[in-house]
Amino acid sequence: MKINRRRFILTGAVVGGGVLIGYSATRPSRHRRANSDLVQGQERYITSFIKIEPNNAITIYVPHSEMGQGIHTALSMMAADELDANWEEVNIEQAPAIDLFANGDLVKGFAGEFGVPNFLMGLVGASAFAVAEIGNLQITGGSSSVRYTGEYGMRTAGAAARELLMETAAVRWGVPVSELTTELSHVHHNASGRSYSYGQLAAQAAVMEPPENPTLKDRSEFKIMGKAISRNDIPPKVDGSAFYGLDAHSDDMLYAAIQMAPVFGTKLVSVDAREARAQRGVKKIVQLEDSVAVVADSYWRAKEALKLVKAEFSSSEYDSVSSADIAARFDRELAASNGSKDKEVGDAEAAMESAADIIEGNYRVPYLAHAPMEPMNCTVHIQGDKADLWTSTQDALGIKGRVAKIAGLGEDDVTFHQTYCGGGFGRRLPFNWNMIDHATLIAKQFDVPVKTIFSREDDMQQDYYRPAVSSNFKAAFDANNNVLAWHNRFTGPIQVPGASHIPYAIENQSIRVVDGDTHVPIAAWRSVDHSQQTFFTESFMDEIAHRAGRNPYQFRMDMLQEHPRHRKVLEVAAEAAGYGRNLPEGHALGIAVQESFGSIVAEVAEVSMDANNKPVVHKVTCAIDCGWAVNPDTVEQQVESGIIFGLTAAMYGEIKIENGRVANGNFPDYEMVRLATTPDIDVHIVESGHELGGLGEPATPPIAAAVTNAIYILTGQRVRELPLSKHDFSRSTPVAQV
Repeated sequence: MKINRRRFILTGAVVGGGVLIGYSATRPSRHRRANSDLVQGQERYITSFIKIEPNNAITIYVPHSEMGQGIHTALSMMAADELDANWEEVNIEQAPAIDLFANGDLVKGFAGEFGVPNFLMGLVGASAFAVAEIGNLQITGGSSSVRYTGEYGMRTAGAAARELLMETAAVRWGVPVSELTTELSHVHHNASGRSYSYGQLAAQAAVMEPPENPTLKDRSEFKIMGKAISRNDIPPKVDGSAFYGLDAHSDDMLYAAIQMAPVFGTKLVSVDAREARAQRGVKKIVQLEDSVAVVADSYWRAKEALKLVKAEFSSSEYDSVSSADIAARFDRELAASNGSKDKEVGDAEAAMESAADIIEGNYRVPYLAHAPMEPMNCTVHIQGDKADLWTSTQDALGIKGRVAKIAGLGEDDVTFHQTYCGGGFGRRLPFNWNMIDHATLIAKQFDVPVKTIFSREDDMQQDYYRPAVSSNFKAAFDANNNVLAWHNRFTGPIQVPGASHIPYAIENQSIRVVDGDTHVPIAAWRSVDHSQQTFFTESFMDEIAHRAGRNPYQFRMDMLQEHPRHRKVLEVAAEAAGYGRNLPEGHALGIAVQESFGSIVAEVAEVSMDANNKPVVHKVTCAIDCGWAVNPDTVEQQVESGIIFGLTAAMYGEIKIENGRVANGNFPDYEMVRLATTPDIDVHIVESGHELGGLGEPATPPIAAAVTNAIYILTGQRVRELPLSKHDFSRSTPVAQV
């Protein structure tokens, strides 16, 4: 029996690690469970991630959701290279939503990232997969797939399988393993000219237990990793055969359109659905605690009938709250509270008192929606004590467990049908997804599949948003314009530790957070806290550079003497962008750098102002150090994607709160960077050989500051609040570049 996941937290797992290790010890190994529970015919699992058939066909199972980030290909490359597999004959499959494929490697990775002490990491490692199983963790997020599952899981699986196959061949031939080599899915004994295909050895090798710590290849030995290899998800997406959650269909399927409480936290009071109930195709009106749904034989009919429902919701103390009210409240809290410690170095307060000069800057950013292109959807079919589930998700096990709980079923009685995701950005995680609960409760009232769909307006107004944040800064200078102190107070919550920290050599730093809770639901959004904090810190660092009369690029280089990786990406990006050389008249370059998710990114934005005094971003030059590139094509694609995502937020992104609710409706109220306004993007991969870093998120944070720093040079106006679309740059006084 599983432990209730709501009672489980990582710290508890560490404290009670002995119990979890015992839990793991009483279960068969993952390798044995794969061969016991999943085998069909003559196929064999050499490790839980790798299946080999007698005909030498190799299938690699990837326990992460494919959302357009190319993760299925990258992770399979890592396993296949260590296996010495013939890449042309490798099949890639999404791992099923079962305990066997819980993301234990993520538990190990995030434990270190979130500050679990080194002396406890052995305990975490020993219990990681038990933790993941108990917690229903099969998450794709935090730019963690390659750097954690890939590095700790897929490479180890490939190397372990290779060692088992070599050992099996050595026994058959009666020769030492040291005399054997592997290549293209074969084991060779060169001295005798003999060879076996992996398929010929698989059945015997699968009987043995894979080694826990196989020898991994040196980078000089890679044959697949490091190459630009086409992604396996592109062909089905081009020819239309790719299956998304929204594509779930059966002839007897019903469809639900839902109206949620417009003010977050309020409840349904009364419903008049007489007119809606009389419409063609309508099967039922379903009333839930905070919503009302129309279920019909087509989504269009359900949606149109819903417009006729007269629903009344309870009132609340937030009914008159606006975005301006929230911003004013944040200002009051920052003025009244010194907050809680985030980082304290030296004595910033004393440095302020002795300063020859002090500069101040107050910044803010609004709430943002995730806005994935595939509408939020969930199809549930409950049949007695069993259920089937189709949805696009970033955590298959988590969603499956949640549906089971709401439906009153055992988790093993829910079958999750895997699909691609049409974008996620954090929205499709279980704790960001209110639709799952509602879809399951609606489906419980029927014995046929019911697909619940959020319209674009529903998703825009019922999201879990990137938090609105206000951040106030002060910096102190001595008489020689040297920076003495960095003083920062910002509204929380902190979702990712360290995002507000700076790498610059400032002796006295005081960084503290104050309460920023509101009635607006918030959750992880691509790059999480880094997207807000990098705009703040890199903009204010630019302010400091200009106040000191220093070139912003050289100022950063001088302040980063202890961070050679930061300096290198800055140098590469600046050189490639032509920083310091002549630009077209009316153009300026802005620069920003940030470390997030184990990768360091520097971006240089080339910007001008058009005839209407609106900013135009012509080109973004980016240098990224993600340690080393598993697939250079994927690196470039993810950097380009992250820049466009962040540029959209900087230029236009704003969720507006009016009368306690979201005022935005569809994309006309939430503009995006389109093809015509997308800048040229030039990506440079800096391979430091450092540990692997993330890719999906690190390119998003620097772009806002890079653009606004260029705008300051062009206009003399310092942008301290996003989006740019709300600013008037008609009164411009260009700044002389230093």
